[in-house]
Amino acid sequence: MNPESLLKGVRDALAARTVYDEPVERDGVTVIPAALVRGGGGGGGDTEGNGGGGFGLQARPVGAYVIEGGRVTWKPAIDPARVLLALLAAFALWVLARR
Repeated sequence: MNPESLLKGVRDALAARTVYDEPVERDGVTVIPAALVRGGGGGGGDTEGNGGGGFGLQARPVGAYVIEGGRVTWKPAIDPARVLLALLAAFALWVLARR
């Protein structure tokens, strides 16, 4: 894979449409979903012209912008796994502190 096509793939993957989905409008309310997108990549080669590259991407929903009556509000997404992890960590710290 040549560097130009690798960079084009990275640019396409990190475009604004990856972070913000298409707006949804119903009954005068517009909702724009948003996600946290992270990526990383790398490449390399040797003196004989052999090489390669790669790119990884992670995305998760974080919330949505809600537009109603000319006002914009942010509605965060709740991730039950993260809430449970935070509660377990707090409980573990509490148990350690009581020792």
